[in-house]
Amino acid sequence: LRRCPAHPAPCAGAEQREKQYRAHRGFGDRRGGVISARTYFYADEAKCDQHMEIFLRCIDASGGNSEDGFSAVKLTALGRPQFLLQFSEVLVKWRRFFHQMAAEQGQAGRAALETKLEVEKLQEALANLGIATKAESQHWFTGENLGQSGTVDLLDWNSLIDSRTKLSKLLLVPNMKTGQLEPLLSRFTEEEDLQMKRMLQRMDVLAKRAAETGVRLMVDAEQSYFQPAISRLTLEMQRRFNRDRAVIFNTYQCYLKEAYDNVTVDVELSRREGWHFGSKLVRGAYMEQERNRAAQIGYEDPINPTYEKTNEMYHRCLDYILEEIKHGRKANVMVASHNEDTVKFTLRRMMELGIHPSERKVSFGQLLGMCDQITFPLGQAGFPVYKYVPYGPVNEVLPYLSRRAQENRGFMKRASRERDLLWSEFKRRLFAGSLFGPNH
Repeated sequence: LRRCPAHPAPCAGAEQREKQYRAHRGFGDRRGGVISARTYFYADEAKCDQHMEIFLRCIDASGGNSEDGFSAVKLTALGRPQFLLQFSEVLVKWRRFFHQMAAEQGQAGRAALETKLEVEKLQEALANLGIATKAESQHWFTGENLGQSGTVDLLDWNSLIDSRTKLSKLLLVPNMKTGQLEPLLSRFTEEEDLQMKRMLQRMDVLAKRAAETGVRLMVDAEQSYFQPAISRLTLEMQRRFNRDRAVIFNTYQCYLKEAYDNVTVDVELSRREGWHFGSKLVRGAYMEQERNRAAQIGYEDPINPTYEKTNEMYHRCLDYILEEIKHGRKANVMVASHNEDTVKFTLRRMMELGIHPSERKVSFGQLLGMCDQITFPLGQAGFPVYKYVPYGPVNEVLPYLSRRAQENRGFMKRASRERDLLWSEFKRRLFAGSLFGPNH
């Protein structure tokens, strides 16, 4: 994401919206360039209710067939994506405003959690911008923890717009033109506000069913211009449902340049508030589309420049969560990967950190029909390992699977390797006279 200039131009109104968070006709069909993910389109509220019912049946099926099962959902199936765009824009502007203030205090370029604003200087800056006088902003930086150290970090900053009960009510974004903090709702029509509430209600229904049936609910990651809102809504569910164990899992796309910041900030939030951090790590499914959109619309490519950089990011995020598991035992991670090197990395670090498979803090996941040479040995060794099962009408599932094969360009090589391994094992058992033994 681009760094804000020291003195940004007025950014009020929809016409001034950040390019990344505008709806663009050329990218209205979000399937373009996406080869490994299901895309939902908003038709009406009734269709969203149908999607919710399908997700509920999926949760029930998972709970009835597997202990500690998982079920995956997409938030674009549960409401109008335009709300996610608007919400993401507000969240990103609020975060950039924080980093703009940090740059003015000489802290540009620091990691997210290392950036701390001095409260007095921050209040002076807010007054100079005409947003609030020092007297008016005084109450913003009071409370049990906020501002007591004389500094405000990103989590403190985010808490200024966090109502904990009704997300929309206190979400404010600075309007540099008028010098006022404007509520998100001021941009919504009455119908749009209702659509937002319905999305939150559907999420609540799914989370409650998951908690009741012992199923962990994984909220899938989507395009970067939706993701800030998706992650924020998922965090709200984690606050409510992850008090005693990890029920809600957020998904982190490690091909994003900001993945490590996102992971570390959310882990720190879970520490401060005392809930169980649940995460799924993936490399990412929208690279070609993301890059085309950034180039054509004119904003910085949010994706890591190379596959190697994405691998480094994946292992860096994973290692941070594994360290958190070691020290606090309140973090959980699903390593959703077909990459053998990543699986080996995870096993080695688990052994070094003393994380035993029986703790079930670290799970592994692969797509049904892919990489069984990874899945089966992990399961036989006692690791929690899951197969991601696509289901639905044949005409919808088969194109999805073919795209997954296309995405995994080494898939045919792996399939050939699996065949060779199976044939070698068959011959070994045949010559050893154990082909039909009791253990096989």
